[in-house]
Amino acid sequence: MVRITVLASGSKGNCAVVASSTTRILVDAGLSCREILNRMRQTGEDPEALSAIVITHEHADHIGGLKVLARKLKVPVYMTGPTHKAWFRLIKNEAKRADREARDLERLEFFEAGHNFQIGNVTIMPFTIPHDAVDPVGFTFKVDGVKVGIVTDLGYITPNVKEHIRACDILMIESNHDVEMLKIGPYPWSVKQRILDRTGHLSNDALAEFFRKDYDGGAAFLILAHLSEQNNLPEIARMVAERALGRHASLFQHRLLLALQSQPLESLTL
Repeated sequence: MVRITVLASGSKGNCAVVASSTTRILVDAGLSCREILNRMRQTGEDPEALSAIVITHEHADHIGGLKVLARKLKVPVYMTGPTHKAWFRLIKNEAKRADREARDLERLEFFEAGHNFQIGNVTIMPFTIPHDAVDPVGFTFKVDGVKVGIVTDLGYITPNVKEHIRACDILMIESNHDVEMLKIGPYPWSVKQRILDRTGHLSNDALAEFFRKDYDGGAAFLILAHLSEQNNLPEIARMVAERALGRHASLFQHRLLLALQSQPLESLTL
């Protein structure tokens, strides 16, 4: 059995639980500690049963609750060395402003993109993604022949990303913005440029191009994630994806899902 529970996805905070029968892994900790614990309990996930936390990159919407959560649960935290350095720099700056000493993670483990590692009975493969962080990664998780992919916060889908997310049974992938909504929206031009950059965020149209040209159509569930609340609408993201899936679209009735910021997504189990 493999289960994924998306607790939140969007620019205000991201986290999800990937679980097997014996192992439970939190992917990112972008909400407050209290909110993560509340959403876990709300979806039937026991915070005390977590085996580890794995981190994709150091942006606040992915690590905002990490310091408090890791201290409270006392579980190991896995990240790349450069991501840890960037995270700890932020922690030191916060501590300096509060006139106190910075505290590092008590249980810290490092991994490198392109090299898999094991947590319990889950094999995790981190892979490099194009985003404006120091060492950002996506993940695939394999348990007993079932493969789950989580890839958000990327400006475009590289050949490396395509290779890693091939043959996923559950795929969670970014559909961040509608390009026209972003262009006429309220963000400053500098922020719009960042989002549109090849190290920014994936648009509905860019994801649709992947679905049309490169997607293998094999997932039992597709989850559209990291939707912008300012520059996208769930119905637009779904419509563009369904059109791009073409002949596969009928397969995804009830199985093409949208992860939201405001509430958890119902757990998916294979």
